[in-house]
Amino acid sequence: MLVPGESTLSGTGEIVETHGSESYIALVWRRLKRSWTGMAGLVMVVLLIFIALFADFLSPVDPKFTDIAYSQPETVSFTDKDGGWTLLPRIYPMVEGAELDPITYQPLVGPDYNNPRPLGFFVRGAPYRLLWLIPAERHLFGAVDGKPVHFLGTDKFGRDVLSRALYGSRISLMIALTVVSIITVVGTTVGMVSGYFGGRFDIWVQRFVELVLAFPQLPLYLALTSLIPVTAPTSVFLAFVIFVMSALGWAQLSREVRGKTLALARIDYVRAAIAIGARDRRIIFQHIFPNVMSHVIVAVTLAIPTVVLLESFLGFLGFAVKPPLISWGLMLQDTSNYSAIGSYPWILTPVAFVFATVFAFNALGDGLRDAIDPY
Repeated sequence: MLVPGESTLSGTGEIVETHGSESYIALVWRRLKRSWTGMAGLVMVVLLIFIALFADFLSPVDPKFTDIAYSQPETVSFTDKDGGWTLLPRIYPMVEGAELDPITYQPLVGPDYNNPRPLGFFVRGAPYRLLWLIPAERHLFGAVDGKPVHFLGTDKFGRDVLSRALYGSRISLMIALTVVSIITVVGTTVGMVSGYFGGRFDIWVQRFVELVLAFPQLPLYLALTSLIPVTAPTSVFLAFVIFVMSALGWAQLSREVRGKTLALARIDYVRAAIAIGARDRRIIFQHIFPNVMSHVIVAVTLAIPTVVLLESFLGFLGFAVKPPLISWGLMLQDTSNYSAIGSYPWILTPVAFVFATVFAFNALGDGLRDAIDPY
């Protein structure tokens, strides 16, 4: 008799660990833990959500505060000007030296060791509302003297790049999650209904899905977003962008769910439910939907990075988020000038956030695909 949690010898002589009765979620979690890429993606996704929720607390500077234009990133070091070690880290501002670059003949910039500032944690700074509710003024890190500190420099308007990137995660992830939620609800519902009823209804629905898929998406994005006047409120513009992305993104998921539903509609327990007179709504949402849910979960995790990349691209072109809102795509507009990138490479910081988001959700989706697959 096999006892759950104990080991036994298989017929081939291998040691096999037995498991008791597990729920579906517990089984998926056990499989997911075996994938290091899936777990890495899960950790990064949790970290990104934490950054988006607590961006006020994590940002050392108010993202709307303006300082010296194109300020160099300040150096954080445990050493002083003589090379000796200090107990607490110090912030050294970047200043122009007397030496010139032999190629560009521009003054070389280096840390000013004569004017150090101590770096502290949980320091006082710009007031904000934690989670949009609790008034607070403590920040995770910053200069003890309360003056602005720019770990990743500033943009052309003198605004802190790091703080804006942290705040930008809110809008970028909010757009991605909202769009994917709408795509999931609409695409899954249309796909299941179309595949279940079949016949002439399925034919007409699929012709409409093919019509949506036939649209060239990028020109249509640019055409639709350009219809909004420049003077429109930012909330209206943001809602319209979400609507356009959702309207063009649900069709592919609908086609995939329909294919799954066509196979599930012929399974014995579905036929038995039809035979005993169960309503179509009950069959679709209580018998078919749980069986396509695994595919939908994987599709969602893979669709989020696609929407993040699309928002960043449209924001770079100026067709997504408008000021005073902040997003990674909007910040990338400063990189449109090649000479600006060469002279001020720290303005590429949003690229790192976009890359991390795409990798995190793709890795999580890949791990979930293997964990959910029953075969």
